[in-house]
Amino acid sequence: MTALDLRPSPIAGTWYPADPNSLAASIDEYIDDAKLPEIQGQVVGVIAPHAGHRYSGAVAAYAFAALRGLQPDLVAVISPFHNYDPHPLLTTKHDAYVTPLGTIEVDQSTLAELQTRMQISITPLANDKEHSLEIELPFLQRVLKNEFKLLPVMIRAQEETVARGLGEALARTLKNKNAILVASTDLSHFYEQQTAEELDHEMLNRFSTLNPSSIFEAERTSKGFACGHAAVAAVQWAAKGLGASKVQILKHATSADVTGDHSSVVGYGAAVITK
Repeated sequence: MTALDLRPSPIAGTWYPADPNSLAASIDEYIDDAKLPEIQGQVVGVIAPHAGHRYSGAVAAYAFAALRGLQPDLVAVISPFHNYDPHPLLTTKHDAYVTPLGTIEVDQSTLAELQTRMQISITPLANDKEHSLEIELPFLQRVLKNEFKLLPVMIRAQEETVARGLGEALARTLKNKNAILVASTDLSHFYEQQTAEELDHEMLNRFSTLNPSSIFEAERTSKGFACGHAAVAAVQWAAKGLGASKVQILKHATSADVTGDHSSVVGYGAAVITK
């Protein structure tokens, strides 16, 4: 058997611990501390933040704690792409992602199937530096006890038509598969705490209506912000296509809870999508 071509992690040791024992212990602690409300229905997907674990790990844990006990064969992680690239949608060129907790193989056949259902290409990229997709993986590796494969898609063109096309194609691709969706996003950036609370509350309200178009409307009118708004919208369209009918907001916090600086904060939210 040939060795897998691994995507090297550009963020282990900075955005989260490089030591596997420290990483596992910190994630387990975040998960144990997450006190979830009763989740109504069957989990289709989650929305989680993507800052360094020190800043948003405690919030992300609420999303991933909602996956405890599940055994998906496949996890589709949809994230923004923060760097410039001429292509609207990106994925990894490598066979697998690697974190200090091990490797997660990319499901190439499902990726190929998704591509056949898309009007636009999903461009493979080698050695990408994107943190917003990888940052979620150690949580998945700790929470899911079975071996699973990954369907990674990064959205560079945060446009409604792109997100909707991806979401609807995802729904058709995942229809008869044992899969979970993960949308990666932070909320408002660098407002003072009270303004951030108002903006984030509005955006989380939009998330909770399960009306993906309203997320774009909030961005357009500056009523709320999420750097991965297209990723959330795509996942919501996919989830609706898979029968989802409800979004529960599980947690909201800002970076001020960690740094103590209320003058310029980043907002973080966690939610679960159910049917």
